[in-house]
Amino acid sequence: MAVSFLTHELSELCLGKPPLKSISTSATVVDAIEVLRSSNESFVSVWNCDNSEFGRCECVGKICMVDVIVFLCKEENLLCPSSALKTPISHVLPKVYGLVVHLEHSSSLLEAINLILQGAQNLVVPILQTKRGGTLRRKQQQKSSSINSHNGAEFCWLTQEDVIRFLLSSIGHFTPLPARSIDTLDIISSDVLAIDYYSPASSAVKAISKSLAQQTSVAIVDSDGTFVGEISPFTLACCDETVAAAITTLSAGDLMAYIDCGGPPEDLVRLVKTRLREKNLEKLLQEFTILTSSAGDVSASSSSDEESPARSLTRSGKYARSPSYSARYVRKAEAIVCHPKSSLIAVMIQAIAHRVNYLWVIEDDCSLVGIVTFSNILKVFREHLETI
Repeated sequence: MAVSFLTHELSELCLGKPPLKSISTSATVVDAIEVLRSSNESFVSVWNCDNSEFGRCECVGKICMVDVIVFLCKEENLLCPSSALKTPISHVLPKVYGLVVHLEHSSSLLEAINLILQGAQNLVVPILQTKRGGTLRRKQQQKSSSINSHNGAEFCWLTQEDVIRFLLSSIGHFTPLPARSIDTLDIISSDVLAIDYYSPASSAVKAISKSLAQQTSVAIVDSDGTFVGEISPFTLACCDETVAAAITTLSAGDLMAYIDCGGPPEDLVRLVKTRLREKNLEKLLQEFTILTSSAGDVSASSSSDEESPARSLTRSGKYARSPSYSARYVRKAEAIVCHPKSSLIAVMIQAIAHRVNYLWVIEDDCSLVGIVTFSNILKVFREHLETI
């Protein structure tokens, strides 16, 4: 029965999906920033279109604020950020083959899962044009911005999260698999990206870029190797380009606080400005000052820099710090964790509820065991089918 379930067409997963917001390969970095700011999506699709009558239109990738931030963190771009923002996005677009793949709406769920396991992150699927309400539909298309239309066609894209949600909605087809613990299923990966709490955040740039490609995150660990938190590309994607200045000047632990507090703490903003001056990054300082000033008031906070990053695990599964640490910075986003004995279905529900593609796996003493990802989970479902 599970095998037949996976023959469902992707059109079923596309119901209610909005048309893709997109940008041309000829656009600049600043153009991409403007589209990202006006969109509710973390990623914007990048298209190469031949606008002739029978021209081909193809999505060649996707870009998000993390790509922009990592690009601005390059030494030459730190010296002259205004010039860097005029760079064509083709220079910033991740050079990872197969992240975005075109599929037909009639393609099967099984085909989608196989592509995801091969490395695809987003599946571009055409939106079916219904005959019903045709006149209204045509008027809506006429009003639709060209940013959503590609030679008259509209597309949506499906993510790993969409596929996991669909599987979760019919999880009974896969009994007894969902009740098994993630450690017995052997889906906990010990190959994690990690950085010490007191290390310069700039040393994490490559790891941040890699975590974006893997749809995971960078773990922040204490000197004894205990899990403290994370630098998440999903959180960075909600920030603006000024974070490049923070990455250049702060420690990994301070950067974690800088991006997770719902607005950078005032003392960290001052620290960034001071260190930019010390590094003779005057142009970056000027850009940083303008943008942080226009962002409005920042949250104030104070206490000693020498406090230890203490940890505790809340019942909700969110990773929180002890009062001695959280008194310094009250975070709006915590790393989502689970236990090796957590069941597969519990992990799926937890990840979906918090809109993340992975969960950190820790022991009761907060030691980091590894990470479990949507890709790991989909592999288990695929292998389960092979045994039926």
